[in-house]
Amino acid sequence: MRSIAVLGAVGGAGTTRTCLEFGSILARDGRSVAILDAAYATQGLSDHVRGRITCDMTALVLNDSPLESGLVDFDLSDRSGRLACCPAHAPFERLARAKTPEAAQRFEERIEEAVRSFDHVLVDTPPVAANQAIAAVTSVERVALVAPADQRGSDGISRLCDRLTDIGISTFWTIRTNATEETLDADGILPTPDVTDPNSVPTTIRGGGQFTTAVADAVETVLDTDLGVELQTGGLFS
Repeated sequence: MRSIAVLGAVGGAGTTRTCLEFGSILARDGRSVAILDAAYATQGLSDHVRGRITCDMTALVLNDSPLESGLVDFDLSDRSGRLACCPAHAPFERLARAKTPEAAQRFEERIEEAVRSFDHVLVDTPPVAANQAIAAVTSVERVALVAPADQRGSDGISRLCDRLTDIGISTFWTIRTNATEETLDADGILPTPDVTDPNSVPTTIRGGGQFTTAVADAVETVLDTDLGVELQTGGLFS
């Protein structure tokens, strides 16, 4: 599965973190991964990028610069894969222009460009209510709906089911975050990460333990792939 929209069912569902953790576990497996930001309003992906952002996702849907000019790489140390992201980080005026139907069509083209260069493309997608979010979910091979493991998350999934159906998407995968049990009806169950530093995201670049194992399990299910990732605990997830 080459391209996937990681779609938030509600605000604060952990969509950006899920993108980063999915991308890092794939990169640990030696794969190249690009994360594209469709969450123009919150711009949360930019919080995890060090240094100045000179060309962001909104600029790339408004000009003809190559996608590579907007990509920022994460330090994987001795890992053989690649994890790069193109965050949204722009003033309000440019955000407004980036949400037009023409810009959304350009966003689709950027996804196609990334698919040609990377093993996997993940799109950090807000709840479907804007042109670029619609472009994201209709241009990828698969949609994964991210929701917290509570009633608010369940209600959000129910609402988005109707929206996805309206735009012709009848099949999607679900990921529940901040879960404390494994009895939820979901394709991926992610517990609350045992970290307090927001700058530690993604933790699965080098980490091990329950959270990393849960991320790897969810990636295998949602992307229909097999991973062979050696965790710090000494085990082999395969």
